[in-house]
Amino acid sequence: MSCDYSIKYLEEGCFHMRILVTGGAGFIGSHIVDELIYLGNEVCIVDSMVHGDEKSINSLAILYKIDIRDEKLVKVFEVFKPEVVIHNAAQISVSKSLQDPLEDASINILGSINVFEACRKVGVKKIIYPASAAIFGQPQYLPIDEQHPLDMISNYGVTKHTVEHYLKVYKTLYNLDYVVLRYSNVYGPRQDASGEGGVVAIFCEKIINGLTPLIFGDGEQIRDFVYVKDVVKANILAINYKKNGIFNVCNGNKTTVNELLKVINKVLSKNIKPIYTDERIGDIKNSYMSYQKIKNEVNWEPKYDILCGIKETIEFLNDK
Repeated sequence: MSCDYSIKYLEEGCFHMRILVTGGAGFIGSHIVDELIYLGNEVCIVDSMVHGDEKSINSLAILYKIDIRDEKLVKVFEVFKPEVVIHNAAQISVSKSLQDPLEDASINILGSINVFEACRKVGVKKIIYPASAAIFGQPQYLPIDEQHPLDMISNYGVTKHTVEHYLKVYKTLYNLDYVVLRYSNVYGPRQDASGEGGVVAIFCEKIINGLTPLIFGDGEQIRDFVYVKDVVKANILAINYKKNGIFNVCNGNKTTVNELLKVINKVLSKNIKPIYTDERIGDIKNSYMSYQKIKNEVNWEPKYDILCGIKETIEFLNDK
């Protein structure tokens, strides 16, 4: 892997289409929107803007400020007439899913059904849905592949996986094609460092500002960090994929939290030491995934290693 990376796509299938992106003002969604527009597609964003960022919205996209649970959502679909939907909008906080499981289910399940119903009513051809590694729970073996048993340990994991079942039903009943992308730990520019933001964003922001990061446990827990540009490429290639399928989208790396901190310190030419505290109850010790299936079937594999991704992320933060 190297930092010299340009995304290349098949020349048919992903250009000059009408594509609707829910959550298109968010971290991952806004990057997908940018790439879709760069490739010549007409893009519509549906975002409640509760967590979306106005500064991340591509000026060439059409924006509808509407919740995916709103009964008027179908009107947006009827006006825009999307051929493909990339459904990024979601409640993404594990802790919030435990504190308020009704709201978590309302957004992630009922909101998704509302999106699927709009797809059915206007004849959308295909939907791309980002799931989560949270559905696997405590790994029974490593690396985690798509056949790994599912053992959700949070309400968030349950709701994200439930939507996968609905997609299969909508394919069977209404011929709505789908691709499910199960992400590992996505990081990169525009990620929110507040609250339960990704550890990369939190560490980068703290070290840039000379603050001490907090590590739960001994920092030797293994994670699989995948850069947002690699995730974007997976979404674009999924549009071209001629079948239905479920795929892991990951880096396949084995990076400890301590190693992550060392990389960030190295890029910033700093040597800030962390504070170690007690492990969080329910945290998974080690988790990394396999991308062999999506490599074989969709011709996708990650191009960014952790050093390259951190460099670009910090460049973005320094330019803010």
